Amino acid sequence: MIIVMEQSSDCKLTDAVVARIRELGYEPHLIQGSNRQVIGAVGDERGKMVLQSIESMPGVESVVPILKPYKLASREVCPEPSQVEIQPGLVFGGDELIVMAGPCSVESEQQIVETAHAVKRAGARILRGGAFKPRTSPYSFQGMEEDGLKLLATAREETGLPIITEVVNPRDVELVARYSDIMQVGARNMQNFALLKMLGQLDKPILLKRGMSATIQEFLMSAEYILAEGNRRVIMCERGIRTFETATRNTLDISAVPVLKEQTHLPVVIDPSHATGHSSLVPSMCYASVAAGCDGLIVEVHPNPEKAASDGPQSLRPAAFADMMMKLKDFAEVSGRTLPEVGGSL
Repeated sequence: MIIVMEQSSDCKLTDAVVARIRELGYEPHLIQGSNRQVIGAVGDERGKMVLQSIESMPGVESVVPILKPYKLASREVCPEPSQVEIQPGLVFGGDELIVMAGPCSVESEQQIVETAHAVKRAGARILRGGAFKPRTSPYSFQGMEEDGLKLLATAREETGLPIITEVVNPRDVELVARYSDIMQVGARNMQNFALLKMLGQLDKPILLKRGMSATIQEFLMSAEYILAEGNRRVIMCERGIRTFETATRNTLDISAVPVLKEQTHLPVVIDPSHATGHSSLVPSMCYASVAAGCDGLIVEVHPNPEKAASDGPQSLRPAAFADMMMKLKDFAEVSGRTLPEVGGSL
């Protein structure tokens, strides 16, 4: 249920409603709108009609059922788009199109620091890099783990770029959280509910990737697991879904952007690298994603893709990334977004 407070209601009236929601066995979630406060009451669906009695309490304007199975992620609870702040001046869901870039895997200090400087010069605002790598084959490179996290931290110190990296195992949540600015949940872990619950207890932004066979509703229900634990700083990431097509690694579901924008208030970003699997296709998919209304992009960039430990074929060289960022500025402007001033080819 959604409890809409009157515009004139004060903190005491709101606190009384929150206490009553808890007495009835539900968890209150306060959401501050532009004009008034809304309280989401989340819990067992079977007895939710008892919440209707709250409508008679002082300060309450109305009690409205939430129709969607995902409650806190729904626009019914929060009609206005949410913004997720990474640090002051760096916000997903605002006017700026946020670009995250870097290698699939951290391989050495030289590799990650060189890439960090290159993507920053080109206009990227966040450095991506994998320290833990879930791979299809147990014999493939699995990442440098904590040593990789330390190298990411070194690159952050040298460039000032915040870092995003994937957490694979619930037991590594605390470790990864010590180093990263944004925690990434990969496609294979989208329905790892134990992991999602742990991430929901952090005060740290979470980038949640769509599972390769997941529906939009399943995707949003996974976000709900994080939100229900109290962490509102969730960013949705479309990274392509598995279809019958073999020309690309996955099929990028561009329509997921406007669909998600209709269904949820959470920011939406696109990963064109994993979606296509081919570096030559990445720029076109970036342009299309911005035209579709995404809030950001996460792109793989490697100084020597032919020598990459993982996903070399889908990684852009720094010069190609810089060229793409120059052209991306035009698409961003047409779409009502801004990009930092960039310098061109490297």
